Amino acid sequence: MHKLVILIEEVENWRDFENLWPEFLHQAEEMPGLRREATSQVEEFIYGAKPLVQVHELFFDSLEAAQQAMISQPGRAAGRLLQQMTRGNLTLFFAEHKEDELENIRKYKEAKPDEGA
Repeated sequence: MHKLVILIEEVENWRDFENLWPEFLHQAEEMPGLRREATSQVEEFIYGAKPLVQVHELFFDSLEAAQQAMISQPGRAAGRLLQQMTRGNLTLFFAEHKEDELENIRKYKEAKPDEGA
């Protein structure tokens, strides 16, 4: 699975951003191949070059599917609106997404032989 990650930096007018956010979501949710999405409001910025206020992730089956979604009509419309909302204060990137349940992680740890024995 791959995802398009959107890191949103501080915006000049948060109220305007929030008013346009539902329209951005509407456009983004029309992108072909979208499997799921997640939005995270940053509650406390700890470290980094530029403070982030929000993270949005759009999940696709493959990198190619994510790339095709971005160049689709809804993808381009969502991108234009996002640029308008943030005035370019954002970072976009593709990432391969791997995930595991804690139960599986614990099973692996328990099955691993002790290294000091």
